[in-house]
Amino acid sequence: MDRNELAAYLDGLLNAGRFRDYCPNGLQVEGRAEVRRIVCGVTASQALLEAALAADADALLVHHGYFWRGEDGRIAGIRRARLKTLLENDLSLFAYHLPLDAHAELGNNAQLAVRMGWTVEGRFAEQDVGFLGSTGGTAQELAEKLAFKLGRLPLLVGDAARPVKLVAWCSGGAQDYFEQAIAAGADAYVSGEISEQTVHLAQESGVPYLAAGHHATERYGVQALGAHLAERFGIECRYVEIDNPV
Repeated sequence: MDRNELAAYLDGLLNAGRFRDYCPNGLQVEGRAEVRRIVCGVTASQALLEAALAADADALLVHHGYFWRGEDGRIAGIRRARLKTLLENDLSLFAYHLPLDAHAELGNNAQLAVRMGWTVEGRFAEQDVGFLGSTGGTAQELAEKLAFKLGRLPLLVGDAARPVKLVAWCSGGAQDYFEQAIAAGADAYVSGEISEQTVHLAQESGVPYLAAGHHATERYGVQALGAHLAERFGIECRYVEIDNPV
């Protein structure tokens, strides 16, 4: 498939232009014109780049790419090594951050709901990136199910015995949306990371907070997107897991 046609399709599918984001979404690094094989992953780390080379891929498709707002823009050190790998090997890099969090079917939050068996009932937070849905059981049972489904034990802060009928979630580092989840009526909130002040908010509000892992909660959107491309266009898409404990 033509690289630019693929970029245009992904931009449209994920409605990338509507998001105010911390990085550019879409084709971040331009490689060869023809894309036959894609390696998908959460983050465009050097390890993922090497995996793409080993797979003889033409492009990478990730959730966390490059050129983040506020970072040092000089091409040196690790940044130079990564870009050198891409450019010398004519590899394209496609990256979608908030658009891949928010997509109603293929996004990280939608796919987390599929794995957890949550029924999506609404959205919350800035740009509607947070999801609300129905579930059952207690916060402790929710933590146990997250551990089983995601393969890592979440950190549960707050009332573990609280019944959870309405769960709010937003993958990755979305602890700053906790107050908005509480205001939306959530009985518990699930995200990837946790901050010091999150603990006090969970304890004082009575709404349990579950930190299930930034990487662990964001593995599934890019896999679903790769599967979609494979089915629609016949492109070979291979997900590579680069383990990250955070």
